Amino acid sequence: MRFSKLIPAAFLASAFAMPAMAQDTAPPEPITISGSASVASDYRFRGVSQTDKNVAVQGGITIAHESGVYIGTWGSNLAGWGTFGGANLELDLIAGYKKTFDTATVDVGVTWYTYPGGFDETDVVEFYGKLTGTAGPATLTAGVFYAPKQTSLSYVTASATPFIAGDGGKEDNIYLSGDAAAGVPNTPVTLKAHIGYSDGNPGLGPNGTSLAPTGKYWDWSLGADFTYKNLTLGVAYVDTDISNSEAFYLTPNFSKTTNGSPIAAGTGLVSLTAAF
Repeated sequence: MRFSKLIPAAFLASAFAMPAMAQDTAPPEPITISGSASVASDYRFRGVSQTDKNVAVQGGITIAHESGVYIGTWGSNLAGWGTFGGANLELDLIAGYKKTFDTATVDVGVTWYTYPGGFDETDVVEFYGKLTGTAGPATLTAGVFYAPKQTSLSYVTASATPFIAGDGGKEDNIYLSGDAAAGVPNTPVTLKAHIGYSDGNPGLGPNGTSLAPTGKYWDWSLGADFTYKNLTLGVAYVDTDISNSEAFYLTPNFSKTTNGSPIAAGTGLVSLTAAF
């Protein structure tokens, strides 16, 4: 969040130079910059640990125009399964368009998942579309995420690895999600629920990883956020329906480095996020 210290300072200087009435009636800025930094007990991507079931440090920044167009970036440390060919960092580059129509918000865009230090064929490009609305006190979001056929999602051949046979052909991946959030009246607590479904290449990609490691699986979570000013403490339980027997052919990749425990098993998560 190195930029967040510079831009608010400029806004603050101009604010003190204007009369109070002018500040109250000033139009919104055409460009807004927001960001966050967080520490989490684990980085779970669609239910699967990307940090070898260890602590993750994450952060992101978004630049949005009043038209609805935005760009952003987000990053996290990685370990174990999540290193994608050797990188210890995930860096996502994001571009999209978000607009509210009456009570519904549409958000469409593309994410380029990159892994600095990893192999080139590990990068993944994924398009997304999300629709958000309300039902009583709850905010509901439905999402579709589609990664078209690309090398990073391909089967590996039996000669390249003993884990699973394949023809090396490019594969695609689709992820469907549903999220719900509802604030508890007169409290700083927001209750949250998530469910997701992955359908993609049933095995290992060229660098020993996959967006849908067993081909098709469900992930879900239940949790709550406690917010104080710009700080949010999150607690959640995350799980998948991937059994140990289903993931056996992916080991040792699909297990914790130190003790071999499954990285898609249910777990409790704790995170602390600061928004800027």
